[in-house]
Order: sequence, then structure tokens, then C-alpha cells
Amino acid sequence: MLAINDIVKTYGSGRTRVTALDHVSFSLDAGRLLAVLGPSGSGKTTLISIIAGLLTPTSGEVVIDGHPVHLRSSAEAARFRRETIGIVFQEHHLVSYLTARDNLLLVPHLSGRITRDDRVRADELLESFGLGDRVSHRPALLSGGERQRVAIARALMNTPAIMLVDEPTASLDTERGFQVVKMLKEQVHERGMTCVMVTHDLRMAEHADERLMLRDGRVFTE
Repeated sequence: MLAINDIVKTYGSGRTRVTALDHVSFSLDAGRLLAVLGPSGSGKTTLISIIAGLLTPTSGEVVIDGHPVHLRSSAEAARFRRETIGIVFQEHHLVSYLTARDNLLLVPHLSGRITRDDRVRADELLESFGLGDRVSHRPALLSGGERQRVAIARALMNTPAIMLVDEPTASLDTERGFQVVKMLKEQVHERGMTCVMVTHDLRMAEHADERLMLRDGRVFTE
């Protein structure tokens, strides 16, 4: 489902040139959760930004289900992300004045319209993440773990083939972190998605199907 082929990402030139990713290659099948580990500055967030098409690699290619991600117009790339990729950012990026349900309904809204089926799906997803009694709560009234679960549920609204999750447990204690990763893994297996989870926490990575270490932009597999 996902193939990362010899990705290089550099910034600057000459003496100021910085290599964020240095010939990174790996592949991941559907229904698998990959944990990408590494210290701060190792290239983890750059990697998932390139997979999502938010950054363009200096060289190499990302292929999702046989289709190169970056050989598209900006409009085509945006539509591809909306229809194929679910992204969960470290800071959640929930809309503060919307309820949990309405944050999920932003996804079909961006596609043009919200149907009754969308509303049912939003409530079902929130229920599956243990948030059935929080559908009408705004983010300020939710705990950190609840906000993270809302963000993951929102990323699932378009039934993505690929899930990209950036540090999903960074602001959570160990028990809540385990709960979030366990729920994410269950969704990946049940829905046959491909998921790349960036984390610095080895304890959380133990729940992944596969692990990959990034250090100074290079891959070290376990």
C-alpha cells in the first residue's frame, strides 16, 4: 500500500545545507501499524509531511496504492489527501468553537456537503472511541486524551487508506497513551488501513506491528 523510495529532503545550500532525510526507503502493507522512532530533529515529522504531500522531497518518491503522491497539481494533491489520507497532528488542531461531533463533520463539509449518513458516522466513531457522552462538548471541556481521540476519529471520517499520526501520546500520561495507541491499532486492523505513527516513546512503539528508527535522517530497522 505504501512505498517510500529513496527519499532525500534537504534545506538550504552550500555551507548552510541541511539534510533532513537521507535516502530513506521502506514499504508498509495494508492493515499494519508502523511506529517511526527517533530523537528530536531526526526527520520524523518531515517524513510524514512528505508522505502526506505537504512537503515535496528533494529526490525520491512516495507511492500510495501504486500512485506517486507528488506528481500532481496542487488541486489534485489536495483532493488526494482529502480522499485517501487521514492526518492527526501533535497539537490536535481541533476547532475550539465546534463540538466534538462538528469537528468530525468538518471533513465532509470540506468535500461539499454533510449528509445524514455523515452525522451517523461521526456519532458512531465517537462512540467507538469511548466518547459517546462527549459529542456535544467543545475541546476546552475535554481532557487531553479525549481531544486526541476526537482528532483520531476525525481523521477516520473519510475512511482513509493511509493514516499519519504525529506524536499521538506526547501530552498524555502513560495509561492514557496506551489507551490511545491501542484504539488506533484496533482501527487499523479492523479497517485494513496503513498507518505510520511518529513517536519518541519506546513504550508506545511496542504496540505497533512494525518499528523503524530514524537517526540523523537515516533509517535503522529493528
